[in-house]
Amino acid sequence: MLIACVQSDVSFAQPAANLSRVLVWMQKAADPDRGGESGSGKSRPAELIVFPECMLTGYTFDSRQQALDVALELNDPIFGQLIHAAGQWRQIVTIGFLERSGDKLYNSAAMLGGSGVLGCYRKIHLPALGVDRFVDRGDRDYQTHVVQTARSGSARIGLAICYDASFPEPMRVLGLAGAEVIALGTNWPNEGIRTPSIVPPARSMENHLYFVAANRVGSENGFQFCGRSSICGPDGVVLAKSDDDQETILFAEADLAIARNKTIQRTPGTHVIDRFADRRPEFYGKIVQAVDAQNAQQER
Repeated sequence: MLIACVQSDVSFAQPAANLSRVLVWMQKAADPDRGGESGSGKSRPAELIVFPECMLTGYTFDSRQQALDVALELNDPIFGQLIHAAGQWRQIVTIGFLERSGDKLYNSAAMLGGSGVLGCYRKIHLPALGVDRFVDRGDRDYQTHVVQTARSGSARIGLAICYDASFPEPMRVLGLAGAEVIALGTNWPNEGIRTPSIVPPARSMENHLYFVAANRVGSENGFQFCGRSSICGPDGVVLAKSDDDQETILFAEADLAIARNKTIQRTPGTHVIDRFADRRPEFYGKIVQAVDAQNAQQER
C-alpha cells in the first residue's frame, strides 16, 4: 500500500479555505506523474492519505465558544465533498477537525472513503495547550478500523491524535487490536521539536507496525509549528521524513504483511523476538492504577 503523509499549513477558523487546500493535496497524492515526491513511493496513486490534527478548523482557539463557532458536525457538507473526492481518487483519508456533537466539543480525527465516514476518533489525552484546554475528553475507546483499499485489499488502521502518542499504552492498545498502520495527526509546535524525532520511530518499533505522523506547519496566534512529519515502518525504520517546517507530502510503501507478523527473526533459531507474545501483562497492574493511588501506596 502506498501511504501519503501531508505536511500542510492551515487557515485558522476557515474550514472552507482548508477544504480547498485538502482537495489540492488529495489530487496531488492521486497523480502518478506528480514528480518531486519525498520518500520511497513509486509514481502511482496513494491509497492512504494522512492529514494533520485540526486540519479543517485550526487549533489555537482562545475560548470554548470561539471553537464551537467553527466546529463541524460529521454531516457537514464539507465531509460530503471529501467523501466524493476520496471516491473519485480511490483513497482512504484521515483528517483532523473540531467536532460539534450536541453541546459537546471534541478534537477529532475522521477516516473517510468513497463509501462515507469509516471511523471517527475523539482525542483522549488533552494537554493544556490551544483548543485542548476547552474541548471535552474523548469518549470512545481506541479502535482499529478495517478498510478496503482500492489496490491493496484490506488494511487495519488505528487513529490517534498528537499528545496520545506521548503515551505508549494507547499505541499498544491499537497494536493489540490488530492495527497495521497508526495514523497520527499532530500540531507539534516548535517547543516540542524533539518529539517528531523520538516518538514515531519508538511507537512503530514497540508495536512492529507502520506509524504515520502528519504534523502541520505555519504560524497561528503566536504559535509556530515545526513540521518534521514522518512515515516509519516496523522496528522504527524511517521510510520518509521532513527535516524542516515547509509544506510537503511524503510517500512510502507499506508491506502490511510485515506488520501482521509480529515474530522478528534477527538470527533464526538464536535471536527471535515477538513484542506481543513476549509480554507479561500479569505484572503490569500499576499501569492502570490512578496516580493518586500509586502515590498513596508509596507513602504507606
